[in-house]
Amino acid sequence: MRKTIPLAAAATLLLATAASAQQQPAQQPPPASPAPAAPGAQPEVPAIQTVNVVDIEELPEETKTKVNEVIAKRGEDGLQKLRSSIDATPQVKSALEAKGLTSAQVIAASMDTNGALTLITKKAS
Repeated sequence: MRKTIPLAAAATLLLATAASAQQQPAQQPPPASPAPAAPGAQPEVPAIQTVNVVDIEELPEETKTKVNEVIAKRGEDGLQKLRSSIDATPQVKSALEAKGLTSAQVIAASMDTNGALTLITKKAS
């Protein structure tokens, strides 16, 4: 399950910069130096430190276009896996609920190396 969110997030990694420009990040202590990874090992997935929820309408037009391209390439199966991962992660699910949203409104996600998870949502039209 911990690998599902980063896999979906990797597909939308290009959104991290634009989405983080839309938020006021909380002050966090600098991350501790990670232990060196064994050769050939996959890098460890950072733990979720913060969850930011951004509506697609709040993004610049260029970023909206990129998000829509990523969504089209990912397909419905990838979207369902992302939403299942969100529902299975209490911290993420409660961040959405605090905004009056559910995983059904999440269309993309991005996670940076500092553990900031950004969820891109779209209200039903």
